[in-house]
Amino acid sequence: MRARLDLAYDGADFSGWARQPGLRTVQGTLESAIAQVLRLDEPPSSVCAGRTDAGVHARGQVVHMDLPEEVARPHKDPHPTEEALLDWLPKVLPPDIALHAVRRTTEDFDARFSAISRRYVYRLWDCPHTVDPLSRSYAVAFSHPVDTDAMSSAAERLLGLHDFAAFCRRRDEGTTIRTLLRCEVDRRPDDLIEITVQADAFCHSMVRSLVGALVTVGRHRRDIDWIDSHLQADRRGNDILVMPPHGLTLEEVEYPPEDRLAERALQARSRRGSHA
Repeated sequence: MRARLDLAYDGADFSGWARQPGLRTVQGTLESAIAQVLRLDEPPSSVCAGRTDAGVHARGQVVHMDLPEEVARPHKDPHPTEEALLDWLPKVLPPDIALHAVRRTTEDFDARFSAISRRYVYRLWDCPHTVDPLSRSYAVAFSHPVDTDAMSSAAERLLGLHDFAAFCRRRDEGTTIRTLLRCEVDRRPDDLIEITVQADAFCHSMVRSLVGALVTVGRHRRDIDWIDSHLQADRRGNDILVMPPHGLTLEEVEYPPEDRLAERALQARSRRGSHA
């Protein structure tokens, strides 16, 4: 069976999502826990919607993996896998990972390629007198005040289909062309600033780089034309500030209706491959 798991995690003590030898990662921890619960000889292989970096959090991470239909138990009847995961996995997972849902899905579902969009929120304080110390693990205490109106104007320039090469850490495979669906800057009544960024997909370190560029404009160190010039660039900008990871949270992943999952996955794979 193909299973979809909805997760949340505090990324502070993880070396990112992806499995790495000798390091504590979300993927490695999750797969080991599932192998224990389902009595598997080796951990299953999982695919996530967004591979978060070290220190980045998630409220709405989505994962798929192929698992046995049932769990064999000594001297007892087999137990359905979905029920076993819902009942037993939360007891095995560490407190910084929470399992929100498990559901059987079709083989057409791909947590990564079937996704329509991912929504991240970056949180920061720009005034030391309003910082909430209880949020220090999830919001950056920035040492300079920023102009959120200027940041909002710059954010509008980033919307739409662009090559975001200047805002990504280049990798050999794939494309840096993305469609930014939403980029909003909001100062809450308690002075916490939330930058919401939503796109069809993101490149490595792209969200933190976009936020860093907006913060640079918000400090009046650069103007909006500087944003435009980077959207025309074909390589990473040396003057792009990459914000600290702990202010970033993956909030939500959106998927199409079930009858369009395969179509969406095929489109996503073709688009990424054609620009590789």
